Amino acid sequence: MIAVLRIGHRPDRDKRITTHVALVARAFGAEKMFVDTKDRKLEETIRSVCGRFGGDFTIKTGVSAKTILTQWTGFVVHLTMYGEKLDKSLKKIKKNNDVLVVVGAEKVPAFLYEASDVNIAVGNQPHSEVAALAVFLDRLTEGKWLEEKFKGKLMIVPCSRGKKVVSGKRKKGENL
Repeated sequence: MIAVLRIGHRPDRDKRITTHVALVARAFGAEKMFVDTKDRKLEETIRSVCGRFGGDFTIKTGVSAKTILTQWTGFVVHLTMYGEKLDKSLKKIKKNNDVLVVVGAEKVPAFLYEASDVNIAVGNQPHSEVAALAVFLDRLTEGKWLEEKFKGKLMIVPCSRGKKVVSGKRKKGENL
């Protein structure tokens, strides 16, 4: 199981970025997300996406990051530009079943570097936490997220031009 912990979320400033972190987490294979700041609007937005497009992804805001970190029994990964190289670190992680991926919004507290099993740098230049999470989850899952079938009310049909969205309810044997 893969979960994401977002720390330092500031609802007025980070609403779009944290929403995008949640959308990437969901699409790229995570099952749940925790956010340290209470944000009902964020919860509603993500639940709405799950309701329309499917998936078992859950989100809970207003949690204590320290509590989540101390209660987590799996491997804790902190994404930061100050960590070890991604490729080197992946070898350590794949041996574990449950992974908690921590992404910060503002400057993260120092305890996080010690509380994590590994601090990983997707790159050593300033970059988006959304991009870092996407690259990390893609590498961790070895691209398996691409084959996930969400079975929602709506389904996006891949096409070279335009947009094609169909009802997720199909007749037996009907493929997209």
